[in-house]
Amino acid sequence: MSDNKEYLAKRQLKRGSAGWILLAGLGVSYVISGDFAGWNFGIAEAGWGGFAVATVLMAVMYLTLVLSLAEMSAAIPASGGGYSFARQAMGPAGGYLTGLAVLIEYALAPAAIVIFIGSAVEALLGFNGPWVYALFYIVFISIHLAGVGEALKVMMVISGLAVFAIIATAIALFTHFDVSRLFDIAITDAAGASEFLPFGWYGVWAALPFAMWLFLAVEGVPLAAEEAKDPAKDVPKGIIGAMLFLLFTALLVVVLIPGAGGASAMGASAVPLVDALNVTGNASLATLVNILGLAGLVASFFSIIYGYSRLVFALSRAGYFPKSLSVTTSRKVPARALIVPGIFGFLASLSGEGDLMLAMAVVGATVSYALMALSHILLRIKQPELARPYKTPGGMITSAIALVLSLVALTGVYAFDPRAFLFTVVLFVIGAIYYFAYSSKHLVAHSADEEFAMLAEAEAALSTK
Repeated sequence: MSDNKEYLAKRQLKRGSAGWILLAGLGVSYVISGDFAGWNFGIAEAGWGGFAVATVLMAVMYLTLVLSLAEMSAAIPASGGGYSFARQAMGPAGGYLTGLAVLIEYALAPAAIVIFIGSAVEALLGFNGPWVYALFYIVFISIHLAGVGEALKVMMVISGLAVFAIIATAIALFTHFDVSRLFDIAITDAAGASEFLPFGWYGVWAALPFAMWLFLAVEGVPLAAEEAKDPAKDVPKGIIGAMLFLLFTALLVVVLIPGAGGASAMGASAVPLVDALNVTGNASLATLVNILGLAGLVASFFSIIYGYSRLVFALSRAGYFPKSLSVTTSRKVPARALIVPGIFGFLASLSGEGDLMLAMAVVGATVSYALMALSHILLRIKQPELARPYKTPGGMITSAIALVLSLVALTGVYAFDPRAFLFTVVLFVIGAIYYFAYSSKHLVAHSADEEFAMLAEAEAALSTK
């Protein structure tokens, strides 16, 4: 047991670094770049009405998932987030596969975002390339290495600039809104096509991955559980607060941007907020929003780096990944869990295929959502006595809705990009082979409860020193 204490003593995060407001800011920061671009391509797939239906479905999926995660994060406040919940509900293999799905999402999303950052830098300053990607990885990983408190405060400032840009855009476009502009796409001969659904019901299906972009990665808030001041209260309040704010910003951009700039034009725009402002004669604000759009990209890039580092830390500490990745510095920062995946992300960014990596990240996300929602149901059935400081409204019905919609969303990725679906399946197969052939034989604990008990004992021993 003393060996376990020594092992875990080298793998401690800084407790009490984040209250619920910082955690809510983290949740918004994960997602905020999605409000600036990407979501609007769903209009090109489904028309405005079809995309609105897809957005409502994905908003329901994320809200029900977030409410389920809020309960589990209060009951199981561990840095692994969804992996920790799934391990408690489904054992080591279920935990690993859930963690692998989240890791695919969190490792590939920054690689995609840094490509988009490079394009934004080129538009503003005239240069781009791999050294731009490398510079952003180096600078923002370095900020994380300085300590979690410092990193989260920087993230809040960057996110605040991005939120300002969205709200300022909404205010400027409000008086230019015209309902007719939402329906300026010609009706096709697709099944179920109408003025509201110009591409029929198939368009709604194919638009689901783009609607997810308005909320993708908010589920990462529980990854900060071990660094929260009061995890049982702060994490549920943080993730629910972030989700409610993101529902508000999604409503603003989905309704006002195409309602002012036209659905057809916005469905093809690389920078919909900027183009809508230019069309309505707000050129000066458009320039400012173009600059602050980079802040939105940076905010998501920066915060998802935090997310993958805590997930890799948790998986490594449990023995799923090489144990050296979870060693923390004197500042209680998992340096190797920040740097090693960052190197892989940088290498992936050299492909230049940001859209493909985003689609693959969405596949990983939807698989993880299904497994996390299932974990909530199983924990309710198998461990009714588990202390739950926060309880999900609607209980298992709520998580069942999240489960069904996540599976529907998964098929939507296949409808849009079968290549991304198949590539992600290959990554899952490789990851599963690694687990069953090697890491399943090198786990630190046989169950989640055992790992948590060991961690609590190690922390108690450190606090008495």
